[in-house]
Amino acid sequence: MRRYHTGRDLSRVQSIPELASLAQRYLPHFVWEYLAGGAEEEITLTANRRDFDRLGLCPRTLQGVQDPDLSTSLSHRPAALPIVIAPTGYNGMLRRDADVLLARAATAKGIPLCLSTVSCASMEQLVEQVPGLNLWFQLYCLKDPAVQEDLLKRAERLQVSTLLLTSDATVLGNREWDRRNFQRPQKLTLANKIDVLGHPRWMAGTLWPHGMPSLGNLDPYLPKEARNAAGAQHFIGNQMDTGLNWESLARLRDRWTGQLILKGVLHPGDAERAVALGVDGIVVTNHGGRQLDGSPSAIAALPAISAVAKGKVQILLDSGVRRGSDIVRAMALGADGVLVGRPTLFGVAVGGEAGAQKALQILGDELKRAMILLGCQRLDQLVGEHPLIEYARDLSGPQGS
Repeated sequence: MRRYHTGRDLSRVQSIPELASLAQRYLPHFVWEYLAGGAEEEITLTANRRDFDRLGLCPRTLQGVQDPDLSTSLSHRPAALPIVIAPTGYNGMLRRDADVLLARAATAKGIPLCLSTVSCASMEQLVEQVPGLNLWFQLYCLKDPAVQEDLLKRAERLQVSTLLLTSDATVLGNREWDRRNFQRPQKLTLANKIDVLGHPRWMAGTLWPHGMPSLGNLDPYLPKEARNAAGAQHFIGNQMDTGLNWESLARLRDRWTGQLILKGVLHPGDAERAVALGVDGIVVTNHGGRQLDGSPSAIAALPAISAVAKGKVQILLDSGVRRGSDIVRAMALGADGVLVGRPTLFGVAVGGEAGAQKALQILGDELKRAMILLGCQRLDQLVGEHPLIEYARDLSGPQGS
């Protein structure tokens, strides 16, 4: 049985699974399930990890690699690691000011952070409080064109260079843990209320002194009395545009002059169509296993998508990354980098900015170690004959267009 460090000393933490174990102990049950849970039977959530584990690595010996170069370019800007902190919502449930702490960790490590539409901190707060932040912004397509246009104008004023349009969450997946933990929206069951009282450190680090946070990017569009977690949740629930389609993407491409990345691609036909519409990048993702249960893992879908999009747009992979060797596997199959969500959230929950930096340090150290053992001096050497052994070819996503 694997044993994990159980104390508060981050220097003793050795892996992302160990950070996850600490976060589970620190967080109330309802928050942990929000962070770690998937949709329905969690088939896709499980596949995200299982399919990484099916990919073997084959070292090349006597390559003389001493200090691999982990730097790259993400959305035409330099990055010290092939990692973007993924857009994640309601992070204030994990720790007060979590979005700001994540942004500081990203800046310290020289990588971008993508802020969610449903973040607790606003994009203005992040730019003001985190000098030098390489800020991307994730957009949910909204029914009210005036609200969407204002969000885009705010991003432009702040010189956000890269916009991610999320296309796979026009309705929320069937997240049954949510209904188990709440009697009704924003009202926990009695058992969960009692469980919260058993987590005084979380209460002090999250609820004090103002209670649950609102969603900062949406506050300007809410009545003053509704600028709270319940009001923001109701607003975004009613605003999600279930009619999002390719014409919507084309209009956004015409409207947004910066880098535009489509997040939510699992089929090579969709990748081809996105390339034809002029996007600058795609994110191969199943939304962390939280949307359509039974959809393929991102790493399984990646080879077919790389076959039609590699070299035409930047390809990023999201969903399931827990080790630096997972980054190797993704890049060997054609990704230019990865988005990580849960790993840095585990870290920020248990250790704030230092915890998020610890998560990034672990991934970077593991990536460097794997490259040395594989005999790769540069990230671009991961593509081709080097790392993946034969049975990796058994993985396959949907075929055709």
